[in-house]
Amino acid sequence: MTPKRYQQISSQFPKMRIAIIGDFCLDRYLEIDLAKEEISIETGLPVHNVMNVRSQPGGSGTILNNLVALGVGEIVPVGFAGDDGEGFELVRALKQTKGVDLCSFFQTADRRTFTYTKPIVVGEGKPPKASGKEAGRSPMTARTPVKSTRGPRELNRLDFKNWSATPAAVSKRLITNITEIASKMDALILLDQVDIAGTGVLTKEVLSAIGKIAKKNPHLVILADSRNGLSQFPAVDFKMNGTELSRALGSHIVPDLAELHRRSSQLAVQTGHRIFVTLSECGIIGAAPDGTVEHVPSLPVRGEIDIVGAGDSVTANLVTSLLGQATLRESLEIANTAASIVIHQLGTTGTASRLQIKSLLA
Repeated sequence: MTPKRYQQISSQFPKMRIAIIGDFCLDRYLEIDLAKEEISIETGLPVHNVMNVRSQPGGSGTILNNLVALGVGEIVPVGFAGDDGEGFELVRALKQTKGVDLCSFFQTADRRTFTYTKPIVVGEGKPPKASGKEAGRSPMTARTPVKSTRGPRELNRLDFKNWSATPAAVSKRLITNITEIASKMDALILLDQVDIAGTGVLTKEVLSAIGKIAKKNPHLVILADSRNGLSQFPAVDFKMNGTELSRALGSHIVPDLAELHRRSSQLAVQTGHRIFVTLSECGIIGAAPDGTVEHVPSLPVRGEIDIVGAGDSVTANLVTSLLGQATLRESLEIANTAASIVIHQLGTTGTASRLQIKSLLA
């Protein structure tokens, strides 16, 4: 892949219309400076002072952020947020994002906003000496010595999720929105982010409706990714990892690379759709319905890495590259390059722009 060829492919991005159907969440980063740590008078426990709060769309929103970074002309998120403070933050962040049309996104009191709250240490320091009331506290309430590390350091995450099934009325509204916009889109991206099936956007009813749309529009690019596996999904292009591929074919053992090639080809022929298998440091496999298989190794690591968001950057770049008439191998090369850029962005859920990708291809 040359920079010139990438320029030809990516020049089509501003003309594209892509809908993302899935679980949008709020990524909230709480930036903590341990040099400003205090001791609570009430509990005797350390108090972490938050110096800055960063909020951005996460989950399906991470794919959206990558599409924005690529300069896609029109992006339509299809999903919901709760009628709560986190939902207000999420909708505000989406509204401020260039090229995003919120016509198919809604808030509902029947769901709470899926939220990842990420306390992250951005400043290290030595604990202040105890004085006054704190000096006489027992060892049970003594502070833990602070350990210095390089770069941002994430602490235990605090998640907000839905634990009950998505109400039928919410599914019905989602289906209406999907049906109204599908014919206007060049591609649909499906992301099932929830841990408990049926508690998010891609319910059985919604997937059934998407299956009907796929049959009526055989040339519409639809790429699906799911934490719960893709066995309940309609026949569309699939993105998965090696474990998920093995599970889809009835095995619980991840085979070697040669066997992964064979199984990817088998599943692509069986479904009649493209299969993409991400293999972390081993790169990406892509298989076409005619049985053709391509494998692109990952790029060398260039320092410290943070893998958060890499898979979503792969999804965004696969879809845009394919719409831009890239070959199967070219789409893998572009997606791999984007993932390499993202994993070297520490302390955030990163994205890869066209300029960054082009410069790394040089």
